[in-house]
Formats: sequence, structure tokens, C-alpha cells
Amino acid sequence: MKVVIAGGGNVGTYLARDLTSAGHDVLVIEIDPAVAERGAGLGLKWMVRDACEVSALDLAGLSATDVVVAATGDDEDNLVVSLLAKQEFAVPRVIARVNHPKNHWLFNKTWGVDVAVSTPHLLAALAEEAVSVGSLVRLMQLESSGAHLVEVTLAPGSPVVGIELARVGMPREATVVAVVRRAHVVVPRGDTVLEVGDEVLVLTAPESEEEVRALLVSPDGHPGPHPAMPFADAPVAGAAGWAGPPLSSSSGSGAVPGGGHGG
Repeated sequence: MKVVIAGGGNVGTYLARDLTSAGHDVLVIEIDPAVAERGAGLGLKWMVRDACEVSALDLAGLSATDVVVAATGDDEDNLVVSLLAKQEFAVPRVIARVNHPKNHWLFNKTWGVDVAVSTPHLLAALAEEAVSVGSLVRLMQLESSGAHLVEVTLAPGSPVVGIELARVGMPREATVVAVVRRAHVVVPRGDTVLEVGDEVLVLTAPESEEEVRALLVSPDGHPGPHPAMPFADAPVAGAAGWAGPPLSSSSGSGAVPGGGHGG
């Protein structure tokens, strides 16, 4: 598989090393010569160019690339790279890094993004998943299809506890992709009987998410502490939210601030 990564910061470098070690053909595009020089010393393939320029992407061979990862530290650059990769070179798979949570709404098919990865959103989802039982947590959204990967840790009052998966009655637009039971993955089958504490992962269309919630979540909707978290009942101090500079105003229009490729 041929992969081109825009941005040679910590994220881009780690990803390049990981994919290269897995046997893939990886090229990193980085605008800063000093950053590229450090990366070249790691045995990676680098090109010192501005990934936001069509000529640079053409030189990188995007027309024959399987996956483009826009991994710079600037959301504007990541959107531009994604749009060019999809519209100018028809790259089959475009993955983009979201640096500031308030910009996540822009990272969609309109901008050529197939999958948007927002670290703050992932951390929040994983934190919520780790400390609560009986509530539905959205782990990931696939921009190409709009599908959501959601997770529910079954509480004692869940309607599906003790029921075979085939009898749960999942909507046609949703499917159980895995069940994690006592730290082991259970491949879901029709005769799999769901138990209290099971972590059920479901891939669902947005319009079926509420139906999935109604099937799996306790009717009283009261989440409990995660059984693996001994301090889950301890009080947690509030924390102020964070947000980077938005790409546009709340009305959806406005200028987009520039920035470098690092990150």
C-alpha cells in the first residue's frame, strides 16, 4: 500500500515509522527542511515541499496513492490537503487530523475527508467509556458513510442481559461488531448470550442510534460506575473546556487562519 503523509511532526513521524515497519511504501511531505532532515535520519522517505500545493502532491505521486493522511498541526492545511487529494487526484482514502475540536464539523466529504480523527474527542469518549456503565458512548464517526461506532457497557437493568444476540432485534442499519467480556474479545454470533458488564460495540447509521440506545441501555437511563474503576465513585473536580481558534464564525463563514505543518 502506498501512503503519503502531509506533516512531519511527532504524529506524522510516528505514523510513517509504524506504516513503514509494516511493509508499506510511505512518503512524508514536510515544509520545514530541519524537520525533514531529522526524519530522513530515521530511514524514512521525505520530500521538502508545501503539501498544500498541487505541484507538490503531483510530484509525490498522489495519482497512484492508496491513502493520504493529512497530519499537520494546522486544521486549514489539513483541509486543503484533503480536498486536493480527493478532488484533484481521486485518492481512495483520505484521513485527516483535527487539531481543534470546534473545527471538527468541517472535516467531512465536502472537504474530501473520509475519516476525521480528533484526539480531544477520542480522549473524551474513551474517558467516558472507562468510567460509566449503562450509557451509550460514541467512539468514532466514519465521514464517508456517516456511520457511528458506539459502545455500551451493559448495566444490570439492560433489557438485553441474558438474551441471545439473534433475539435482540437490532435495526437493519446497525450491527454488533464485537463484545468485550472480562478483557477478552468475544466474536458476536447469533447464540451469544449477553451478560452484565459486557462492552458491546455497535456500528450504526445515525438514524438508528437512538433505537440502539433503547435496546441496550437500562430504561431508567441511570449509568453506574465502571466495575474496573475502583475510584469511580470519588468526586471529580470540574475542568474548564478548551478550544483552539475556530476556522470560521458560528454562521459558517469567515476567514481561515494560516499555520505551519508541524504537530
